[in-house]
Amino acid sequence: QEQRAGQRGQTSRRACGVESSKMVKHNNVVPNQHFHKDWQNRVKVTLDQPARKLRRRLARKAKAEAIAPRPVAGPLRPVVRCPTQRYNKKVRAGRGFTLDELKEAGISAKLARTIGIAVDTRRKNKSVESLQANVQRLKEYQSRLIVFPRKAGKIKKGDSSVEETSAATQLKGAVLPIEQPKPVIERMDITDDVKSKSAVTQWKLAKHAQYLEGKKQCKKDEDEEN
Repeated sequence: QEQRAGQRGQTSRRACGVESSKMVKHNNVVPNQHFHKDWQNRVKVTLDQPARKLRRRLARKAKAEAIAPRPVAGPLRPVVRCPTQRYNKKVRAGRGFTLDELKEAGISAKLARTIGIAVDTRRKNKSVESLQANVQRLKEYQSRLIVFPRKAGKIKKGDSSVEETSAATQLKGAVLPIEQPKPVIERMDITDDVKSKSAVTQWKLAKHAQYLEGKKQCKKDEDEEN
């Protein structure tokens, strides 16, 4: 009877199309490899890079000719600080000048857009230093600016002279390049008095004094309220 039962089990497994010798043992992944992905038809090659390089160069040349005599790099951008504590020591070009910066430089927002100055109505000045730096940048740009008349031969107020416009050339590089500020390192002589004192101890004493000063100020405010 046991032999007949074993034979019935083998026939039932064969009928289901499962052979016990091909199944994996234990809790492993069932073999399910895919060998018909046809990857040869989806291979991406970059053999057209020399042609793309030429196409990009011709596009830059055509753009420069289209916007001439305006600068190739585009409008003037402000100097702003990079966000977060990690990068705020560096400066970069911003989106546009604020309305306060334009007002301080004596330029209207409507006029600024017509003479190659980017305007950003959303940015706000958080410090006087940044405001003054960008105002100085605008004044320097105005001193170098050459404004062409709308119609040749009809010079209006604010336009440059014929001699300046005839001698003007298109600027190829960046408009007033931004330079990173260099840190100023102050040096001092190490004396015996400096060696005798501990910098860590002085820092801890100053921190403790600041803490006590805050506690005294809080207590004083509470007494005044009561």
